[in-house]
Amino acid sequence: MKKLKVGIAGYGVVGKRRRECIDSHPAMEVVTICDQLFSSDGLVVDGVKSYQTYKGVLAEDIDILFVCLTNEVSPEVTIAALKKGLHVFCEKPPSRDVAGIIEVINEEKKHPGQKLMYGFNHRYHDSILEALSIVRSKELGEIINLRGVYGKSQLITFNQTDWRTKRDIAGGGVLLDQGIHMVDLMRLFAGEFVDIYSFIENSYWNYDVEDNAYALMRTKNGTVAMLNSSATQWRHRFHLDINLEKGSLVLGGILSGSKSYGVETLTIVYANPEDDQGDPKMVTTNYNIDPSWCAEIKEFSDCILNNRKITSGTAHDALQTMKLVYKIYYADKKWQQTYNIKNPDIE
Repeated sequence: MKKLKVGIAGYGVVGKRRRECIDSHPAMEVVTICDQLFSSDGLVVDGVKSYQTYKGVLAEDIDILFVCLTNEVSPEVTIAALKKGLHVFCEKPPSRDVAGIIEVINEEKKHPGQKLMYGFNHRYHDSILEALSIVRSKELGEIINLRGVYGKSQLITFNQTDWRTKRDIAGGGVLLDQGIHMVDLMRLFAGEFVDIYSFIENSYWNYDVEDNAYALMRTKNGTVAMLNSSATQWRHRFHLDINLEKGSLVLGGILSGSKSYGVETLTIVYANPEDDQGDPKMVTTNYNIDPSWCAEIKEFSDCILNNRKITSGTAHDALQTMKLVYKIYYADKKWQQTYNIKNPDIE
């Protein structure tokens, strides 16, 4: 079987992790990579030809481009790859602002035969998939509310470069970089939110991007969500409560490359209002394998090989999640005025 030839634009932590999954896939092979830290073009790095910029990668004979770059250039590179006739997988966030993903979607419409998918790998964690299955089955009734916390010890961790603290590159701070996963999951479970209230702060780390975001949101059906995305947790933390009419789903911890978010668990709480002692029956499952990165790539490749539509991580998903992030920014009047945040609904 002829393999799909892959180029990777951006060969940092995320690009290398995607490479591991691609290398293990029987129908894909990496043939070229690029990263601005490479000393020159044409070197063989990890067994493939390397370049300093994405333009060298696009000049190679490839079928797919993986975009693992900083936020300000992701739309430009994605559009360039689509114009070249390639399938594209782009990491989150899709852009530093809503306008960037809108430009990508306008280009995507010109290339109906090509696949474009965005990397929201939390959707592919086993705990998330099991919780979503329970919600969609209506076994525990309708969702009443959600409470989510996604935090890390500080804005820059694990000796990362500091681009995430620069508004002109990143577009936002902890909410756009990491909290976007929780925003995406809340949309996945509850649908679109129409009423948003927020407080956005950068009072601790004193960068021009946020170190804390607090949001209270409601769907048109009345489901309420509370969100805190924080870079002053002093430890890494992921936690999502989903409270339903007949019980609760508690997602605690998330498996990651750093292993720093604790054990990934799903606790199913079975409500019993007729005999409520405040200590209902609970069943907890621990997950010790993270299949999300490779499962996401498998789904993407299957859509290409079998000409199926992308159904999760679509450009529309990316747009709606980005819009919600920016609605959270926009809802804080002080933040809106300080950083000239535009209403994302009229971008």
